[in-house]
This record gives sequence, structure tokens and C-alpha cells, in this order.
Amino acid sequence: MFAYILKRLLLFIPTLLGVLVVTFVVTQFVPGGPVEQYMAEARAGTRGGVESGGSNYRGSQGVDPKRLAEIKALYGFDKSAPERLWIMLRQYVRFDLGKSFFQNKSVWSLILEKLPVSISLGMWTFFISYGVAVPLGVAKAVRAGTRFDLATTLLILVGYAIPGFVLGVALLVVFGGQLQWFPLRGLTSANWDEMNWGARIVDYLWHITLPVTAMVIGSFAVTAMLTKNAFLEEIRKQYVLTARAKGLGERQVLWKHVFRNALIPIITGLPAAFVGAFFAGSLLIETLFSLDGLGLLGYESVIRRDYPVVLGTLYVFTLIGLFTKLVSDLCYVWVDPRVKFD
Repeated sequence: MFAYILKRLLLFIPTLLGVLVVTFVVTQFVPGGPVEQYMAEARAGTRGGVESGGSNYRGSQGVDPKRLAEIKALYGFDKSAPERLWIMLRQYVRFDLGKSFFQNKSVWSLILEKLPVSISLGMWTFFISYGVAVPLGVAKAVRAGTRFDLATTLLILVGYAIPGFVLGVALLVVFGGQLQWFPLRGLTSANWDEMNWGARIVDYLWHITLPVTAMVIGSFAVTAMLTKNAFLEEIRKQYVLTARAKGLGERQVLWKHVFRNALIPIITGLPAAFVGAFFAGSLLIETLFSLDGLGLLGYESVIRRDYPVVLGTLYVFTLIGLFTKLVSDLCYVWVDPRVKFD
């Protein structure tokens, strides 16, 4: 076990290196970098002086070469690409993610600042999805072919077919606009600091209900159907008939014997579901409900070519994904003793 864990940890290094190098190449050599954006803004600003009647028009002259050299040095573009890559990798070894080009903050501070929103959306989405979908899948397997099975299959497939963004718009219009039961934006109210703890919890749950509902509805289908199929496959096996023949109750057979064996395909999807609940699929929801989280931060960084934020957040997300996958693989041994890492 220890040798396997050590081997997997060592494999993190080439994986991280490959992800960072590929992303660096893509981001550094696409047009429209921070220097080009500065030049465009500078030209637009000087043209504005002429349109307002000023006499210091310099748009045809371009940006001052000395100022351009200063901007390149500020962003690190006065060095060659291999040198910039080497400096970045040395910083990342020390977990120094650098400083944002445009927000005058370190990347770590930006991540920590946006993390509570992503944690709120991700944790609620993950636990509600699995907390509802797994028991629902078990119930569908036990009642396979009944009206309950057909009705729930229809409902979860309809929910899966509706995009989260479209559902979020509908929830906002109906429950936030027409009925005014829930707030339209934000994670907390403006007077959050003045509330006691009980009022803060109620206010937080009041704000998080609509965005979490929009994210959760579509995530039931895959987990519920996967759980149902895994249980159906296990229920038909000989050891279930033997357990029933020994006089064990149906609930004990399902949750003590079948459930443990059916967990393996469910655990396979845990890392992707866990990481995805935090860092994927929440951009549109964050934008729609005006939630300033990691999804919105990553999108804005890509648009503005804020390379330290793009690469820094990718570095953190990749590390979290690798560790989550390792934990998932280790859970195989706990679930199924037949799995050997040897």
C-alpha cells in the first residue's frame, strides 16, 4: 500500500508538469496578451482626447517605446518564453502562484477570496446530489419495472435534459421575480454583519436555495441510474440468494451485502463529481445569480489574459483532482478487499 501511494505521488510531478507546460504554451502564444491589451487601451485613451477637442493627439504615433518596454518588464515579457516558464515552475514548487496582472493581488489571496462561494455551491450540490440519488437508485432497483421506477426515470431524465442555466433563469423569474420568495443575487444580504448567528444561517440558506437547486436537478440522473444498474447486477448474483436463504431480512441483504459490492462503480465517479461540483459547470450559475466565485474568476482571467491567475488556479485545481483520484482509488480497498494494489 505504501509503495503504491508513493508511486502515485511521484506520478503527480510529470502530470503537473505536462499540464502546466501545455497551458503555458497555449496562453503565452495566443494573440491579445496583456501587453497588447495595454497598447489598445492606450491608443483608445489618446484618441479620446482628440474627439473631445484636445490638441495632443498621438494615436498615429502608437505607444511610446520606453513605456512599452516598461510594460513588458512589468509583466515579465522582457524575458524569453523558456525563461518565463522556468521562473514560473520554480515559484510553483514553493507554492508561490505569483501576482495578478490586473487586480494588484496575489493569486492565493484571490483564490481564498472567491473560495467560500465555490465551496458553498460545490458542497451543497455534491452532498444533496449523492444523498438523494443513491437512495433513489436503490429504490428504483428494488422496484424495477414498477410505476415508481418508470415515473422517477421520466422525472430525472427531464431534469437532466434541462440545462442548469435555463433552469436558473426560470427559477429567478418565477420565485425571485414574480413570487419574490427568494433573493435575485448574492450569497448574503447587505446587513449580514449586523445579524446574529441564527439569522445569518437562515439568510445564507435563503440565498443559496435557487442556485443550488439549478445545479442539483441535472446531476441526479447519472448517479441514480448508475446506482440502479449496479444494484440490479448485484441483486441477481448467487450470494444474494444465499443470504436470503439464510433468513436475512431484505434491508440487511441490500445495505450490508449488496450495497458494499455495488459501491465500486459509484466510487469511480466520485472524484469527477466532487471536483466538478466545485470548479466546473458553476460559471453560468455564478454569473446568473451574481455570485463571485472561482468559476467567474477563471473566466474573467482567461478573457483578460491574466496569465498568473489562469495558471495558478489550474495548478490548484489539478492538484486537488489528483489527490481526489488517489483517495478514490484507495477507497476501492476499503469497499472491496479483493482489490490488491500489488
